[in-house]
Amino acid sequence: MPTLGTFRTLNSFAIGTFWKLTKPVNCYANQTGPELSTQLCIGRNFEVLQSFNKESSDEKQKRIRVRSLEDGYLSWVQISDVFGSSIPSEKWEPYSFTYQEIIARLSAVLTWVDRASRKPNQYLWGGSLGPNFDCSGLVQSAFASQDIWIPRDAYQQEHFCKPVRDCLDDYKALIPGDLLFFGSHAKCTHVAIYKGEGFYWHSSGPENGHNGICLDGLDISDRNSVAFYYRSKFRGAGRVYRCHDGTTLP
Repeated sequence: MPTLGTFRTLNSFAIGTFWKLTKPVNCYANQTGPELSTQLCIGRNFEVLQSFNKESSDEKQKRIRVRSLEDGYLSWVQISDVFGSSIPSEKWEPYSFTYQEIIARLSAVLTWVDRASRKPNQYLWGGSLGPNFDCSGLVQSAFASQDIWIPRDAYQQEHFCKPVRDCLDDYKALIPGDLLFFGSHAKCTHVAIYKGEGFYWHSSGPENGHNGICLDGLDISDRNSVAFYYRSKFRGAGRVYRCHDGTTLP
């Protein structure tokens, strides 16, 4: 592994090496193409899983397959984006907060979301740096602001949380900071964070949403078209009770 102070080349990003970002980067869903899958902020750590295509004549299109260590998320980054913008690091060790320590941080998590909602923003698929977020990027970033790492995607977050049962018409079972999940019967496709008293923050798209971060309600009396739509897609709620250990999730 390269060490600090060692002259680095593109070939330094070998399979199995670990790196820490000194600048934020975009991550992509595929080896080629523009589809964003997530974004990594300064200080995030990643492991190289697959090296770039050395035969390609276009340096800007060379990508490496990486696993972000805090959440185990798999994506592709352009080698030109991380070269000169990351430093060698040791393997990242996960935080291990107790449930009570997580509960104590929820107020700060909610304050972070509130502040994010007050900045000009719009929905961005794969967005997790801000001010533009997708739904799960907003939720993950809110918890990460307090060093609580949870999985990246909405369906992963649903499986990761401890279920909160029978809460759609009885909000007493929910606490501020719980996650609300929406989608089809087959799969969760949207996530929100519960504010309290039947209201939740979420980043929704332009279709059936607000095209950004907004506050909506679960109550059946709320006839706002967006709230009504997501109530019809409600799957359940979950509580973050542990920190993700960085393992790769399906």
